[in-house]
Amino acid sequence: MTVKEIIEPVFDEMQTFEERFQKEMHSNVPLLKKITQYIIHRKGKQMRPLFIFLTAKMLGKTNDKTYEAATLVELLHTATLVHDDVVDDANERRGFFSVNALWKNKIAVLVGDFMLSKVLLLSIEKKNTEMLESVARAVKEMSEGELLQIEKARRLDITEEVYFEIIRKKTASLISTCCEVGALSVNRYDLAGKMRELGEYIGMAFQIKDDIFDYGSPDNIGKPTGIDIREQKMTLPLIYTLNHSSKEVKKELMNIVKNHNENPKKIKKAIQMVVDHGGIDYAHEKMLIFKEKAEKIIDEINDSPAKKSLLGLIEYTVTRTK
Repeated sequence: MTVKEIIEPVFDEMQTFEERFQKEMHSNVPLLKKITQYIIHRKGKQMRPLFIFLTAKMLGKTNDKTYEAATLVELLHTATLVHDDVVDDANERRGFFSVNALWKNKIAVLVGDFMLSKVLLLSIEKKNTEMLESVARAVKEMSEGELLQIEKARRLDITEEVYFEIIRKKTASLISTCCEVGALSVNRYDLAGKMRELGEYIGMAFQIKDDIFDYGSPDNIGKPTGIDIREQKMTLPLIYTLNHSSKEVKKELMNIVKNHNENPKKIKKAIQMVVDHGGIDYAHEKMLIFKEKAEKIIDEINDSPAKKSLLGLIEYTVTRTK
């Protein structure tokens, strides 16, 4: 399915959400208004609200609580992106200047704080305590995941088990929250746990796909590769190769990651070593396992256009080219 076809069952909801979200981002402070408008006009595909609306519509009828859930999650997601760019000292986000690049770190942090405060205020105003619990859990896990990755990256000793724990917290927790609050918004408390599990599997597959991109997969020609190696990020393809290769290969690969991660030729060699020793193939297999687990959960739900689109969105997650 194309992205357009995936969105179709919730097209009207996504349009209405855009309008509501812009209103919630409003501020009377001129500088904050200017920055939030900049962010809104440069937003990506808005996959997370899409997960919420499709989950809600698959299980019931979308309503005000569904819009509120989507707003809470998108505010949280936007805040974390702004803060992440500060943490990573990144100057770009989706091909545009990041907030911190244009307005410096102090202002970027305060903008992120403003959005997080809106999450709290909206939850209290609408008395959405169960949704606030889910969103707060995501904030906690995303922070823990980032710190765990930083801690382990210093020693370059991440095991496969720790890697999965990092991406479960860093990436999967937010998509997990999307599917959970989608169910909660239509009063399907009986399926909230299952939907949380569904989102976790999708998030795991999503992150592994991102990690594969860094090694220049055939469907990814033209995208810069080796960024994770430059940043000494131990992702699944690299971890597998280090654990399933000869001492010589492991020694050379670790030497490049530790001491030559700024050398383009060395990075290119490291990428080729990971490809040659099955790191990409192994990561791809693991990604498909998570995809199949997600699909198995959805199979138990009654057929509908929203269910079909959600399955299409899962497929898109693992076949996307960027």
